[in-house]
Amino acid sequence: MHMARCAVTGLAALISTAFLPAAASAAQCGNSAGGFSAWVAEFKREAAGSGISPSVLDQALANVSYNRATIRADRGQKSFKLSLEQFMQKRGGQAIISRGRKMRAQNAALFDSIEQHYGVPAGPLIAIWGMETGFGSFMGKEHTLSAVSTLAYDCRRSAYFTDQLYAALQLVERGDLSPTARGAAHGEIGQTQFLPLNVLKFGVDGDGNGHIDMVRSRADALASTANFLRGHGWQPGGGYQPGEVNYAAIQGWNAASVYQQAIAIIGAEIDGD
Repeated sequence: MHMARCAVTGLAALISTAFLPAAASAAQCGNSAGGFSAWVAEFKREAAGSGISPSVLDQALANVSYNRATIRADRGQKSFKLSLEQFMQKRGGQAIISRGRKMRAQNAALFDSIEQHYGVPAGPLIAIWGMETGFGSFMGKEHTLSAVSTLAYDCRRSAYFTDQLYAALQLVERGDLSPTARGAAHGEIGQTQFLPLNVLKFGVDGDGNGHIDMVRSRADALASTANFLRGHGWQPGGGYQPGEVNYAAIQGWNAASVYQQAIAIIGAEIDGD
């Protein structure tokens, strides 16, 4: 999930105050690798002062490093400048539609259950699943906590990603994120690419095993995605094409208009609308 789609007003207020400092971060941000180690040390002191267990901090941050691949990705997101036709071709829209129809049939009970609970049909969920990770086949290779820590340190959006880092620490503490987890370049997690704050706000234990595993459980990932859309105003039974009631919820997923249109187009083809 690209970070632009994840900005939610007042998210910090939804996170336990025991885990968020009064200010986003007093540690000195930087724009090169040089100050990263000192920033991590200062962040750990601040986080411990905010009530985070030192053992969780040690476990989560022991192996973080400045991630240059994350910075490169953050500075050069070019695919959203394509036309809709170019974007669909680049993302393999027709292949997602073809395989998505099969995935819908193979997981009919799961998608029926999700629609009953959240009002979201299979099509847009499968479109997101396919475009984000090829139905869970590639979820990214970057060390998640290093990616989030790097962006929290980086001056461009330090406050935003510092909140994401605090959320990631909560996920580590409750056993829903491994300190060794790998994912996308901005710290997105799992089969539909949630940033840590969105896992906290919208994550669902879809398979009922007591954890929210966005990586290994398609039930968790897809139910969480439906819950995200519902949380952004999805109305059961409503249309989701441009101009229809649920298109705004799709816009909440990603700020890029080509991405929004692709979800609507692919979803409708899969749903048969």
